[in-house]
Amino acid sequence: MKRILVTGALGQIGSELVPALRERYGADHVVASDIRMPAAGSALSNGPFHHVDCTSQRQIQEAVRRFEVDAIYHLASLLSAVAEERPQAAWDVNMGGLYRVLEVARENSCSVFVPSSIGAFGPSTPKDDTPQDTLQRPTTMYGVTKVAGELLCDYYHTRFAVDSRGLRYPGIISYVAPPGGGTTDYAVEIYYDAIEHGRYSCFLEPNTRLDMMYIPDAVKAAIDLMEADAARLEHRNAFNVAAMNFTPEEVAAEIARHIPEFTISYAVDPVRQGIADSWPNAIDDTAAREEWGWSPSYDLERMTSDMLEQLRRKLGAAG
Repeated sequence: MKRILVTGALGQIGSELVPALRERYGADHVVASDIRMPAAGSALSNGPFHHVDCTSQRQIQEAVRRFEVDAIYHLASLLSAVAEERPQAAWDVNMGGLYRVLEVARENSCSVFVPSSIGAFGPSTPKDDTPQDTLQRPTTMYGVTKVAGELLCDYYHTRFAVDSRGLRYPGIISYVAPPGGGTTDYAVEIYYDAIEHGRYSCFLEPNTRLDMMYIPDAVKAAIDLMEADAARLEHRNAFNVAAMNFTPEEVAAEIARHIPEFTISYAVDPVRQGIADSWPNAIDDTAAREEWGWSPSYDLERMTSDMLEQLRRKLGAAG
């Protein structure tokens, strides 16, 4: 049975990926790790936790050898908006951490999952139906680290036979962990504010169209890719994956179907708007569908119903 290490386990994806992996492989076989310590009674408390700073190869190596890990889901990184505020730190964490994880994987024969992003594309990339294989010239530090990360993972696969795989995630929407400094955070914040305040001030323009994905689909995609037959994978690092596509005004309209008094206003942040404008409007995920059977379960309507239900329960319990 696999023994799995998840870095960045307290982040948006890790908070829900770890429980899913533990349900699938057994709690004792999935080690959560982060530079932070989990809160008492957190959802990650039913299995092993190990403190890991991914800029320390020694700490990664120690976790892998102590728990006899053979697969690493490397999620630790700085997201797009934070990376623009701290580009030097973003390079150290995003690229330095990935390099060290790949080195440990090479030395210990581990497979590696690494999330990339639609941020790996840039303003010169085709905006609509963005192909799997296309021009990638991002203009943000986050995007630069994602493109470099894809190439580095490819290198470790071809040069050292490391079984590295990855996805170009769109914006991820979830209710368990709070947003972590991404350009698509509005699509999480809007649900919280709709319930708590009945209104939301959006930092992107109303017609900014981006691909999005609900967290259950994001978790499923990562696990399905890592379980896929390697012989079928032509594009390892990384696959375009898409689920739904909308603008701020469209998600606001869907929320208003459930909360009629909800209103949205706009106070555009030029930094995050600039980042969003450099990304595709919609990507083509045909390769993922053909090579390992990718198929999302959630559209905007189904996601909104579930998000509002889950957040009402969460915020009601908190209050």
